[in-house]
Amino acid sequence: MRLTVGRVARAHGIRGEVCVEVRTDDPAARLAPGATLATDPESSGPLEIVASRWHSGRLLVHFSGIRDRTAAERLRGTRLLVDVAADERPEDPEEFYDHQLVGLRAATRAGADVGEVVDVLHLPGQEVLALQRPDGSEVLVPFVAEIVPKVDLGAGRIVLDAPPGLLADEEGPAR
Repeated sequence: MRLTVGRVARAHGIRGEVCVEVRTDDPAARLAPGATLATDPESSGPLEIVASRWHSGRLLVHFSGIRDRTAAERLRGTRLLVDVAADERPEDPEEFYDHQLVGLRAATRAGADVGEVVDVLHLPGQEVLALQRPDGSEVLVPFVAEIVPKVDLGAGRIVLDAPPGLLADEEGPAR
């Protein structure tokens, strides 16, 4: 199984460095010099990391063979991937890979069916679960412990404790 560990955001400087949006809990290991990453699109890689460094809260990476800004710009939007075993779990029991969440059923604490997780969106500063409701509509739920207090991979479900207005109710959709 391939896991996204980052995405090339943009070129940095004129010598081929890129800013990487980190999507891993262990960037020091997964995005370290010497690591070779698969890419999406495949035609962009594989990419070998020559150097990486933090600068103003952003990870800057230099890949082998990327020598100038023009080559770095061609990588914009490229997803950086690693191979992991399908049953591998993050070390922290409160963390999950996207592929583990997609397909889980969502229910309220009272047991009402809310729908199915169809995607995990990585927005600046937070993750959001995209749920497809039984009626086919979609609702976005911030993936934070206060709203999603329980993830039970074994049972194939998540429990939601949504604040008023987040989910559609008997009076109509949330505003």
